[in-house]
Amino acid sequence: MAVRRRCFCSVKGRGNYFSLRFGWRNYPALMFKNIFAPLLAWYLATLKTAGYPVIVLLMTMESSVLPIPAEAIMPPAAYLAWFEGLRIFNFHFVGWPGEVGLVLAGTIGSWLGATIIYWLARLAGRPLLIRYGRYILMPPEKIEKSERWMSHYGPMGVFVARLLPGARQLVGIPAGVARMDYLKYSIYTLLGAATWCSVLCYVGVKAGQDEQLMHGEIRHVALWLGGAALVLGALYYFFVHRQMTAQADKS
Repeated sequence: MAVRRRCFCSVKGRGNYFSLRFGWRNYPALMFKNIFAPLLAWYLATLKTAGYPVIVLLMTMESSVLPIPAEAIMPPAAYLAWFEGLRIFNFHFVGWPGEVGLVLAGTIGSWLGATIIYWLARLAGRPLLIRYGRYILMPPEKIEKSERWMSHYGPMGVFVARLLPGARQLVGIPAGVARMDYLKYSIYTLLGAATWCSVLCYVGVKAGQDEQLMHGEIRHVALWLGGAALVLGALYYFFVHRQMTAQADKS
């Protein structure tokens, strides 16, 4: 039996080594601790050093064309702001003041990114975007989806889009092409961004109070990640995918 087991390991290779030594149940925990934990530690260390400007920069990128989800930016920052605080210049804010500052920073960054997309679409126009948009991560399919979104929801779609993954980066395109009033666009963007940033900050603080999650207990990590994926997936399906598909079928 001992010889047969050694042969099985040598034939099956490295994967079986992990299953025998650690067990497959521990592999997700190892992956979390070896990959995600160092990334999180680096991000938090950067936030401690640079503070709120990092949030503004990342949220600007998130709201433009770069695929950096706000759901990965705001909750860790909220955890840090609540328990240790964040800085801007020589000022240090912790607890509720830190969270308020974080929501403001996230909202400003979201508005800046949305403004870039809006004016890019408004100045370039639809024909130019359709032809060259793919070079700035805006292929024709994305542009057509965003147009269907706005035709369904109207100006209120700008507010709703700030709450949904996969929609917030696109809504500025039809708003700019249609030359929607910039002040109205900015108001809806600021309101939606402030709402979603507040929700993400609350999630980050509550997650930080889960000691087992903070210690990398895989059951709690899976519960938080699974719950977040379920909620975001449901929001995307009901408010984005289903509407886009229905509008495409009609046309």
